[in-house]
Amino acid sequence: MRLWVCLLGTVLCAAGASAADVYDVDAAASEVRVDVGKAGLFKFAGHGHEVTAPISQGRIEADAADLGRSSITLRFQAAALRVTDKDEPADDRAKVQDTMVGPKVLDAARFAEIVFTSRTVTGKAAGAGAFDLQVEGDLALHGASRALRLPVRVTLAQDGTLQAEGRTTLRQTDFGMKPVSVGGVVNVKDELDITFRIRARRAP
Repeated sequence: MRLWVCLLGTVLCAAGASAADVYDVDAAASEVRVDVGKAGLFKFAGHGHEVTAPISQGRIEADAADLGRSSITLRFQAAALRVTDKDEPADDRAKVQDTMVGPKVLDAARFAEIVFTSRTVTGKAAGAGAFDLQVEGDLALHGASRALRLPVRVTLAQDGTLQAEGRTTLRQTDFGMKPVSVGGVVNVKDELDITFRIRARRAP
């Protein structure tokens, strides 16, 4: 009898440990956008750039009953980032693209992958199936790893999908990247504004 009680306790503990739902990120339905602004004496002479960062792989564990047990991992291929300036001539856009993935900025040949891994998740419910979260984790970029805090609104739908959206700012120099300068008078801003909308589907 004692053996059965121990076995039952083990099963119940295991069930509790796996309470979080696992979601696979739908890369095609997700969007991560990086807005690169201008700085410097003649910043009016140029314009900012818009960059899309497609997610190559993502996994979310969501525990609505215990938010602290939730987690997220996102992976990007540095070479897959794309400059999408619609008003930029094709030749100029190609030059900006080459500079971005080249050794002056991302150096994608050396640092192929960009990874965000959460460490803690806190927050509160914000309505039926919605949560306002603070996700703290580490961003590995350009051979450096830095702490990053993300405010995230998460919505869980009845059809088994999850949507997470928010925005944050990071500095290139924190990751050993030097903002590009044109003639010393028109510079790319150190701060990058990042907006994300991530959709994921509950794993089978």
